[in-house]
Amino acid sequence: MDPFVPARLGPIELRNRIIKAATFEGMSSSHRVSDSLIEFHEAFARGLVGLTTVAYCAVSPEGCGTKNEIVVTDETQEGFARLARQIHDSKGKVSVQLGHAGAVATAAGLRGYSPSPIFSPVTMRRTLALTRAQIYDVVRDFGRATKILKDANIDAVEVHVGHGYLLSEFLSPKLNRRKDEWGGDLPNRARLARLVLEEVREQAGDSMAVIAKLNMVDAVSGGLGVPESIEVAKMFEADGNIDALVLTAGSSLQNPMFLFRGQVPLDEFAKNFKQPLRLGFRVFGKKFFRYFPYEEAYLLDLARQFRENLRIPLVLLGGISNVATIYKAMDEGFEFVAMARALLREPDLIAKYCDKLTSQSACTHCNKCMPTIYTGTHCVLVDPSARPGLALNL
Repeated sequence: MDPFVPARLGPIELRNRIIKAATFEGMSSSHRVSDSLIEFHEAFARGLVGLTTVAYCAVSPEGCGTKNEIVVTDETQEGFARLARQIHDSKGKVSVQLGHAGAVATAAGLRGYSPSPIFSPVTMRRTLALTRAQIYDVVRDFGRATKILKDANIDAVEVHVGHGYLLSEFLSPKLNRRKDEWGGDLPNRARLARLVLEEVREQAGDSMAVIAKLNMVDAVSGGLGVPESIEVAKMFEADGNIDALVLTAGSSLQNPMFLFRGQVPLDEFAKNFKQPLRLGFRVFGKKFFRYFPYEEAYLLDLARQFRENLRIPLVLLGGISNVATIYKAMDEGFEFVAMARALLREPDLIAKYCDKLTSQSACTHCNKCMPTIYTGTHCVLVDPSARPGLALNL
């Protein structure tokens, strides 16, 4: 399978099988689409990425995970429409990742909702368990947000069912301790995610691609493991509401570096906080940001187990920076690959691959791009004047 020729993703056609993975941009201080965000994604479209993904957009104000992310409302539709026009003018396609932060919303100073109460060290109190009525509100919020994006001519939505956000929390036997129809056995814990995907598919219709991003493993003691995750993926496949599945891992709540791997930029993170939080971050940060060595395609072994059990198109994610790895993914039956840090370093990397100007990204995997979410996500090794999205108002 040639990764650099046009390919179908559900109802849409991409110019190749390379997806710019959702990477939180930190460019929406007003909770709306900014000029810098548009410029940021336009750079990837110009660089020949098949589909660029706007990272985590909250389906409701209480679903925010940070203070500088987009909340999808009627007021944001015009901004998303401008984004779509710019990407389409560059012959690319654009997806928007939709999510509800759940307990992670405490990072934005909110009380936080979750399947069961969870103690937050940020607010120093427990989150609130969603009521049945609120659960159905969440389902409707995902549908409403999808309709807004469809009306703005966005090409695809990616529903976040990983990283310890709300839908992922419901799947977790560690975080979901409910005794009603939303907790207990796996079909009950998967109920919310399946209802959300059904509602999103209904609103997306037959012109918009629907993708789900699912944790293969939480990598947290007592959390979702591979066998149960495969069963969830089979449920999604049988339901027929998604066009592809992005395979991810780790938890924003408890084990974030399991997804990123490589160096942990603790000092760079700490500089974004005032004392005494800065000191506390340096002292206790190593317990939260555990070190996992980086290797090319580090999620491939896990992903193979899903490929063996599913027929639905799969997106391989995690440490892809070499063109040979892209071909290897295609040879092993993965329909798409998603890249993030390599494209932050070189937004035109796919164009370079196509022109055979290089076969390897210049990314050093230093992970110092991670703390830049507070000022506008970028590779710190790139000259500031060349950074997409940072020349305009954040």
